[in-house]
Amino acid sequence: MKIIYILCGIICLGLGILGVILPGLPATPFLLATLYFFSKSSPRLHHWFTQTGLYRNHLQSFSEQRALSKKAKTYILTIATTVLLIGFYFTPGVIGKSLIAAVLLIKYWVFLYWIKTVRE
Repeated sequence: MKIIYILCGIICLGLGILGVILPGLPATPFLLATLYFFSKSSPRLHHWFTQTGLYRNHLQSFSEQRALSKKAKTYILTIATTVLLIGFYFTPGVIGKSLIAAVLLIKYWVFLYWIKTVRE
């Protein structure tokens, strides 16, 4: 199981790095998954990842305080909302549109009321 966690962590790390570079791909969820997989697989990998600039710039406040900066929240919400609205537009059925609308509402509820905002 340790090897699977390491492989998943490496894949998520690669996607997270791409997310930092590419404007349409969010980095934070993949870097959070990397943190999770490395913490489950190896204390050495977990320690290495928490010492990197990627961790300090994108995850440290969330990992330590369960909070995100206003800029990070806005960026994540903007990208996710845009993708969901595109899906909403192209979904033909009422059930599909209702599910997407529910996901949008839940996403905003979680980001605005469960995740604290910290100053940058």
